Amino acid sequence: MTADDTEKQAEATQLPQPPAHKGTISKSGIILGPDGKPCRSCNSYRDMANMSRMLTGGKAKIASVPTASERADCPPDVEQLGRSTWNLLHTLTATYPPTPTPSQKSDMNNFITILSRIYPCWFCAEDFATWIKQPENTPQLDSQEDFGRWMCKAHNAVNKKLGKQEFDCNFWKERWKDGWKDGRCD
Repeated sequence: MTADDTEKQAEATQLPQPPAHKGTISKSGIILGPDGKPCRSCNSYRDMANMSRMLTGGKAKIASVPTASERADCPPDVEQLGRSTWNLLHTLTATYPPTPTPSQKSDMNNFITILSRIYPCWFCAEDFATWIKQPENTPQLDSQEDFGRWMCKAHNAVNKKLGKQEFDCNFWKERWKDGWKDGRCD
């Protein structure tokens, strides 16, 4: 293999880079996509409804906020997307090997890094990418236990930013892997 071949192989294995411009945040706090329109994946349905009321001077009336089941055939808002993503991520930790191989660690690290670049909510993606780049937040992938606690820490960091209650990471296995000891998941 020549030096040129090695360089080409290195280029081919580099992770995708995020676009230079993903969107902006409007003065009203609505997250906009690169097209300048409100980003459905970055805003909640409630935020979008409030923006509509503001733009129409309060004339836009929404009789009631539709339930998740009533909106099941609509694009997910940031809240639905977030819940679904956390379910996936925590389930990945619960099925991660107790003693992963170097290849499994590398694959999971690549997945987390790529997710931080391609997540549909660009604002959330950038925030997560910044968070995992901090030395104290580097993904912990040496064991299932380490990964589960790291994912719980990541989720709690988001919960804290959103003003939500933090989860006690001592119970991550009961919540996401084994089920609660009281038997309600059996």
